[in-house]
Amino acid sequence: MNQWKISAGTACVLGKKIIKSDVLPTTAYIMLGEKCRNNCQFCAQSQGSAAKKHFLSRVTWPAFDADEVAASLLTAYAKGDIKRICLQVVNSNDSWENTVYSLKKLKKNEAPVCVSSHFEHVNQAKELIAAGAEKVCIALDGATSDIYGEAKGEDWEQRWSLLIECAAALPGKITTHLIVGLGETEEEMVNRLAECLKRGIDVGLFAFTPISGTAWADRMPPAIDHYRRVQIAYQVIQKGYEANVMQYSNGRITAYNVPELHRLLADGKAFETRGCPDCNRPFYNESPRGVMYNYPRTLTMHEVEQAIQESML
Repeated sequence: MNQWKISAGTACVLGKKIIKSDVLPTTAYIMLGEKCRNNCQFCAQSQGSAAKKHFLSRVTWPAFDADEVAASLLTAYAKGDIKRICLQVVNSNDSWENTVYSLKKLKKNEAPVCVSSHFEHVNQAKELIAAGAEKVCIALDGATSDIYGEAKGEDWEQRWSLLIECAAALPGKITTHLIVGLGETEEEMVNRLAECLKRGIDVGLFAFTPISGTAWADRMPPAIDHYRRVQIAYQVIQKGYEANVMQYSNGRITAYNVPELHRLLADGKAFETRGCPDCNRPFYNESPRGVMYNYPRTLTMHEVEQAIQESML
């Protein structure tokens, strides 16, 4: 591919675009291709979407010469301006070939690379790791088989089986995405988080974001209290507690049976962007003047207290 799309924030870090932002990305985000063969109801790149083709979630993705981007990434990583590269490839006839080719081009750089691309066999994940990927992402998005089927129209069992097979074959190398607010209960989301984390699968947590032109453009994003309770549960599980310490009523978290919970949340990490190390995704789900689902930086003490209060527990 002669051109790579990079997120607007990445373009700013690389000196290719000027944007106003309080926080810039610490990961460089690259997207290859457009108009995916998949038909995810929430995605601007879905084959059935009428959204503008340069969007993914709330972010615009300008295109630049691939060799120029690769050279700029080399400089930015050496300077410490970026700490990681995220290569996202939409599903198309030549997506696999483009993925491997672009990964090899990126690995002239020493930055760790996470790759998210369509594949169907564990050997393909092994090939990506052998080609230089530090991590490989197999996105679930939906927390249950029913939600997955409604949102993505695909075979849940095949996807889940591939995810856990890859995690077993490549310990510490596999990641996934889960989107809060697709219709699942908090209990269902927490159980899926726990299932992934106990298998060593890193989870990038997202809030559903309605995008104009997509099939689910008119749906509402999750309420902030709902999202905060899931974030707290994620932190509780990451700190070594079992999922059964959470109590529920009709699928909604009502209590965390954890001693000194406030101390566990005091550093604010529960409310920062969750995913690969150094992936902060500034304003991917948020408007700079709107609800801050995922903080792309360290929180102030006031913000930590506010986030805890927003959980309504």
